[in-house]
Formats: sequence, C-alpha cells, structure tokens
Amino acid sequence: MTDFLSTGTLPDDYAQLAKTVRDFAQSVVAPVAAKHDEEHSFPYEVVAGMADMGLFGLPFPEEYGGMGGDYFALCLALEELGKVDQ
Repeated sequence: MTDFLSTGTLPDDYAQLAKTVRDFAQSVVAPVAAKHDEEHSFPYEVVAGMADMGLFGLPFPEEYGGMGGDYFALCLALEELGKVDQ
C-alpha cells in the first residue's frame, strides 16, 4: 500500500476528483446550504447535481454502473462537500 498521505500530496486522479468536487461544492452547495437549513427544506437541485457528477456511484465498479473509485475517493468527495455545508 502506498502511503501518499505522509508526503502531503495526492496522486493526480485523487487531486482532480477533490478539485472537481470542491468547485461543485463552492459554486452549487455553498450558496444554498444556509437557506435549506433555515427552511428545513431538501436541496433537490444539489442532489441532482451530485447524481449528474456520478458521486453516488463513486465507490462502485464501473461494470455495475459505478465510477470505479474506492472508499478513499468517496471520503475525499465527502470532505469537500462537508467543508461548505456543516
């Protein structure tokens, strides 16, 4: 197992995923997060965007309709989403 966390750098595929989700989170999630919290409403538009990006299939093999990622990739995506909506 490669210990890339101790070096402080991510492999390119993980770094690109994190950047893509970060950009989505900042441009789509952050502007509406407080409104949905205050109104106790469900962010259908955010969930639709996450589905369009394939985030719900991230850790599943491509042969089953997933993105072929792993649970570390899923954790990176969730971390980026959590940064703008706690």
